[in-house]
Amino acid sequence: MSNMPYDFYRKGFEEFRQYVNPFIAERAQLAREPMNITGSREGKLLVDGSVEIENFHGTQAFGHRRPEITVALKEYLDTDYPEWYPSRVSPFAGRLAKILCERSGYSQVYFGLSGSDGIEAAIKLIRAYSRKPGILSLEGGYHGCNVGSTAMMSKGYMHDAFGPHLPGVRQLPFNDVDALKKEFAQGDVGGIIVEPIQGEGGVRALSDDYVAAICELTDREDCLLVADEIQTGMGRTGNFLKSAKWPRKPDVAVVAKQLGGGIMPVSAVMTDMAIFKRAYGTNFALGESHNMTFSYNSMGMVAGIATLKLLTDEYIEEIREKGEWFNGLLRESLSGSPLFEELRGEGMMLGVKLKNFSNPWVSYEQFGFKDLDDMSLASPLLARRMYQHNYFCFTCGHDWSVFRLQPRYDIERSKLEDFARLLRQELDKLDELN
Repeated sequence: MSNMPYDFYRKGFEEFRQYVNPFIAERAQLAREPMNITGSREGKLLVDGSVEIENFHGTQAFGHRRPEITVALKEYLDTDYPEWYPSRVSPFAGRLAKILCERSGYSQVYFGLSGSDGIEAAIKLIRAYSRKPGILSLEGGYHGCNVGSTAMMSKGYMHDAFGPHLPGVRQLPFNDVDALKKEFAQGDVGGIIVEPIQGEGGVRALSDDYVAAICELTDREDCLLVADEIQTGMGRTGNFLKSAKWPRKPDVAVVAKQLGGGIMPVSAVMTDMAIFKRAYGTNFALGESHNMTFSYNSMGMVAGIATLKLLTDEYIEEIREKGEWFNGLLRESLSGSPLFEELRGEGMMLGVKLKNFSNPWVSYEQFGFKDLDDMSLASPLLARRMYQHNYFCFTCGHDWSVFRLQPRYDIERSKLEDFARLLRQELDKLDELN
């Protein structure tokens, strides 16, 4: 910000409301989210130049403006290497793909710009590989907001307005093995896309029985098993990939968010070269039939390389241990709260399931939002109360009863202790409304 006039930056907030999306601005203002963000320091956000905000959203797993990643990008910009290779043959993409394959056990990578377009690439890979129309997903899923991924979105405000949806996409009940077997019996299933732990669906993990079933059925029927690791991967659950522990390696794994270090938008669709060649190897033209103009841009690849240098196996083990400790800390702090139902998740991907208010006066209708009255109010109100303590927290998009927690990996344990104490304090205050 040192080279940008503050007045120019400040006016941009109001210009967002006026020219970009007034509904987002209104929601943020009603919730009293910290919006006058003026910078970042040591991984945290700054409001009005001095107030430090901890961001628990999850996208900034390494904190805001992680120095090692920022330096790598600055060093790249000091060279004269091109940002974009018109042949699409990028040495930076080649290097990042090699590192990802060595870490994951896959042998071919496609790069995009976001989790949504990564899932779109996986959908097309399923169709090109299997030549079958059926693509399965689970209720409660969140796979992005493009046309194909929206078809797999859990029914509701993120899904319903955009029909008719992509033909062949079918949603199954969560963790229902019998329903899964019935779908495969139809003979038209080309693949299934699942999250190892549903993020927006309420931090819900696939059961061991369900994982075993999807591994066995997809292998037997020669269709693709796709693990959407956009929220669970890259260390978040204490694993490089959560699905690496499954009975068999998924045919495809998609990562994003953390891959760009929170600075550059990058996604990666990882599979095996034999799968890629069967899908796209008929001729040169088909081999280039799925691409995006800037999917191999050099800055995104440089950010990904720098991020993977940080994300060592030792660092992931530290994340796992800190997550277990934080899990225990929250359980102890929240135990006995009348509004607390259960704690979910793994590693640094946790969800606090809350009971809704029994008091009829504490409802969306009383706030003038009668159309939202079937949604839980407890988690959004808790998030609002935590803003005043400088913790930027969120509610799961498909289940508003679950308070979603994805702090930065290197957050101090003292900050997590402070958070757990304040969370119980604010839950007790909310319970007084009940």
